[in-house]
Amino acid sequence: MTVSRPTSSRVSSSRVSASRVALAGGIALSSVVLLSGTAFAHVSVQPQGEAAKGGYATVNIKVPNERDNASTVKVEVNFPLDHPLASVMPQPVPGWKAEVTKSKLSKPLELHGRTINEAVSKVTWTADGSKIGPGQFQQFPLSLGQLPEDADQLVLKAIQTYDNKEVVRWIEEQKEGAEEPQNPAPVLKLSAASADHHGGAAAPSASASAAPSASAAAEAGHDDKTASHKETAAADSTDTTARILGVLGILIGVAGVAFGVLAGRRRSV
Repeated sequence: MTVSRPTSSRVSSSRVSASRVALAGGIALSSVVLLSGTAFAHVSVQPQGEAAKGGYATVNIKVPNERDNASTVKVEVNFPLDHPLASVMPQPVPGWKAEVTKSKLSKPLELHGRTINEAVSKVTWTADGSKIGPGQFQQFPLSLGQLPEDADQLVLKAIQTYDNKEVVRWIEEQKEGAEEPQNPAPVLKLSAASADHHGGAAAPSASASAAPSASAAAEAGHDDKTASHKETAAADSTDTTARILGVLGILIGVAGVAFGVLAGRRRSV
């Protein structure tokens, strides 16, 4: 019987094909990873808790470094003057210097009984002993207020500068129904206005005050009844246990007497 064996040329061809398939797969995987990184690695604004209309909020400006051969040394965030914010306060970040820029408003803003003629238009962070290196990100906290009541979101256009002088402008606004732009601007989504913008609760009415009192009294009465029921149940349980132990004692005593009698009879026999 003759067994056919693959020639060396066939083996070599198979190895080459396998290598090409592996290389193509590696290139495809690398492309997916690179594209996904580019799609998600952009400057963004993230609220810490609620960012309600008419209220105040704390947010983080998250800045990732997208370059493998350069570090981020400057970040600039611009605020819209059509929905001005009277108060924008940066939290100190070690290794970075923050500068707040204000601009005059074309229409004065009324806030807490005061007339505001200017509002914050820009906050700039400049590296001062620190950088955002390749594969790293940095968060820059801000306190914002008072948030507008007539807007669903705030577009905070940002500019990122690298130490090789490259500048990336995150200023493209998302259009409804369209794909995400290459350099989207950070967007702060605003939630529905709360009952009290400043966190204080409104004074309750007389009926509202009476209702909790009545409820509290009813709840207290219920608790008393529950406690009384528990005490009664505990007493019943204790009494039942005592009776059972008493009966067992009697039975044991009777058994002992019977055993003694039988033992006596056996000895007498």
